[in-house]
Amino acid sequence: MAGQCPACPHHLLPISLGLFQGALLLFFALFVTYDEPSAQAEDTNLVANQLYGIFPFFQDIQVMLVVGLGLLLTFLPRYGLSAVTHNFLLLNFSTQWALVLQGLLHHLQHGQVHLDLHNLLTSEFAAVTVLISVGAILGRTSPCQLLVVAACEVPIYLASEWAILTRLGVLDVGGTITIHVFSCYFGLGVSKALFGAARQPVHPNETPTPHSDFLSLLGTLILWVFWPSFVAILCQPGDAQHRAILNTLLAMSASAVTTVVASSLLERDGKLSPGHLQNGSLAGGVVIGAVADMAMPPVAALALGSLSAVACVLGFRFLTPLMARKLTLQDQCGIHNLHGLPGILGAMASAVAILVTSKDTS
Repeated sequence: MAGQCPACPHHLLPISLGLFQGALLLFFALFVTYDEPSAQAEDTNLVANQLYGIFPFFQDIQVMLVVGLGLLLTFLPRYGLSAVTHNFLLLNFSTQWALVLQGLLHHLQHGQVHLDLHNLLTSEFAAVTVLISVGAILGRTSPCQLLVVAACEVPIYLASEWAILTRLGVLDVGGTITIHVFSCYFGLGVSKALFGAARQPVHPNETPTPHSDFLSLLGTLILWVFWPSFVAILCQPGDAQHRAILNTLLAMSASAVTTVVASSLLERDGKLSPGHLQNGSLAGGVVIGAVADMAMPPVAALALGSLSAVACVLGFRFLTPLMARKLTLQDQCGIHNLHGLPGILGAMASAVAILVTSKDTS
């Protein structure tokens, strides 16, 4: 329960993290290098253009993960500081762990792993799945348990991503399927494994206060502003990237407005639920990721944003209590409503978009 999660043995956390960082230092010393700088002016200009094209998006994503997502998790009033701290720790631990695994699997050439900004970016995407998944068990686990979850989830995510994108050929530029759907159901599985034997009572410390809701909403606003960078960063520069940014902005704008409508209609006193706004406003960014760069009319982005917001709000209002009652499934942050339901909707939309697109379209 919030504020009373089990504690690690006194020295287990620093010792385990110290051993991990020491092993990583040894791995980098033996196997990791940068590409040799090119003497060709054309190659130098190409590398510079690629860097200037990707790094602003990369900085936006850093703000999203460190500040936006950290603040979003502060809705538990007695767990805010721990939520931000654990989010920051898991981001760095999972990114480094993913760098090692991805380097060994995909970037090992002549006994050396060649590191670049793209490798770091894809490793951070692996870390995102961990940050989302642990939302299901927020406030009920120790830092040591969270690190174990991260250590297990990253290799499973990499295998899942390879199977979905490489073997199945699924188009998912914004991570709707590979990141959001995967992390949602992995997190719910962890929650069920840890706490599914009996229904957990709601602790008084888990009731949000106006202050904690304000901080969480501030995190939502930061995520909302920078989300187009998360979706567009892996798109081909030019038309595809431009289209992805536009579609994401339209979908998220529609989800923000629709969340206010749906929440006000569902609440008994007609007031807007802070929890609905904190999550439903972001649902458009989740749903649009699979189709953001596809050739579709702007109205489709608006429609998907609105549908995802409705699904998210209905999930909080009806599905989460049902899952807790019937399946004894705890979902502290409502990741099923923000990442699972809109993610499934986005996957369905991508299948429809490909079916209706003419064969002449790239």
